[in-house]
Amino acid sequence: MDCQEVADLVNKKKGSKTETFWPLCHDHERSALLNFKESLVINQAASSYPSAYPKVASWKLDEKNKDCCSWDGVKCNEDTGHVVELDLASSCLYGSINSTSSLFQLVHLQRLSLFDNNFNFSEILNLSRLTHLNLSRSYFSAENLTNLKALNLINVDISSTVPHTLANLSSLRHLSLSGCGLQDLRLSYTRFSGKIPDSMENLQSLSYLDISDCSFIGKIPSSLGNLTKLENLYLSVEISDLTQLQDLQLSSNQLEGSVPSSIFELRNLEALDLSFNNLSGTVDLNMFLLSFKRLEALVLSSNKMSLLTRTTSSTNMQKFKIIGLRSCNLSEFPSFLHNQDQLMSLDLSSNKIAGKIPEWLFSAGTNSLEYLNLSYNLLMDFEHNLRVLPWNSLGSLDLRFNKLQGPFPIPSTSIFSYLIQTIS
Repeated sequence: MDCQEVADLVNKKKGSKTETFWPLCHDHERSALLNFKESLVINQAASSYPSAYPKVASWKLDEKNKDCCSWDGVKCNEDTGHVVELDLASSCLYGSINSTSSLFQLVHLQRLSLFDNNFNFSEILNLSRLTHLNLSRSYFSAENLTNLKALNLINVDISSTVPHTLANLSSLRHLSLSGCGLQDLRLSYTRFSGKIPDSMENLQSLSYLDISDCSFIGKIPSSLGNLTKLENLYLSVEISDLTQLQDLQLSSNQLEGSVPSSIFELRNLEALDLSFNNLSGTVDLNMFLLSFKRLEALVLSSNKMSLLTRTTSSTNMQKFKIIGLRSCNLSEFPSFLHNQDQLMSLDLSSNKIAGKIPEWLFSAGTNSLEYLNLSYNLLMDFEHNLRVLPWNSLGSLDLRFNKLQGPFPIPSTSIFSYLIQTIS
């Protein structure tokens, strides 16, 4: 069924509805809507959702359809008759919108959804009363929306630097770029680039900020330390004052230098991920173990640093669920793993761990371990000949690229990936 067929079906259904008694829309707003319709082309390829159909196809100037307040996608104020909401999501619309577009004559418009259309990277220039805007999948650029309360730009292709005006949208409550807002602001996996603006410190209500996996350059401004309500932060920053942080992920940001000492002041951290950066230097693993008593997930994989692993092994030590120490220049199994009986994921791959796999490792997550990666080391054998692997919940075990020789233990029935390689 193509867009026009869907439109005809919807129009037939609309004809069966009982008549409403809202005031007729204003003539100039009806004309503005019709002119907006005529400025665009209906093209099925402009919308990707299967349910898409051209809502504007029902917009006609005749006696039966005179009241634009009853048009598909149009809502008016019940008292004034002014158009206050326009929902053209998935409407098969293609074309450009410029500053002379009749859309901007709808000065009472408060809610606008142009989701899943193709507007050729046009700019929304002058809709100052808007409180809710959805431009997802619509190929738009937007600015000058000073009263905006909700902005949805999920999957919009953003290639410019982070605009300073973003922090000046004083009415904004919900901002979605990859699903985010001013209390919950997420910019991950977008194409933001350039420097992070100092003006972000004005967003005092933020409790969640994620700018990971972007293309930012330069220093992360220390002014972000003024965001004292943050509970979840996904970036690198001077953060010693953010004492409520529980989850800090700085992965894949090309961070350089040593691990900042301010991180060790975040005593409430439960998860810390510094993986896939260029962090260097020698780091004492005890710093992480002693600083974060609540830590359950520690991922330091794929940096340029070396870990000192002469740690204490105590039954009172925090119980980890996730440990990622890939490519950390380890030469032995870290001793703190001795009493980790709640581990779910352990990655010690791509190190220089030599000798035998110790017997005590078998008790690490006996009933909880689901993922174990010991590949790309110098391991020779198991400390004791095992007939069956001891981990009851293990789903994936990688022992490749070591110096192991068979026979190898039989995996449990839970395993779906058992990767081994013998040395001939």
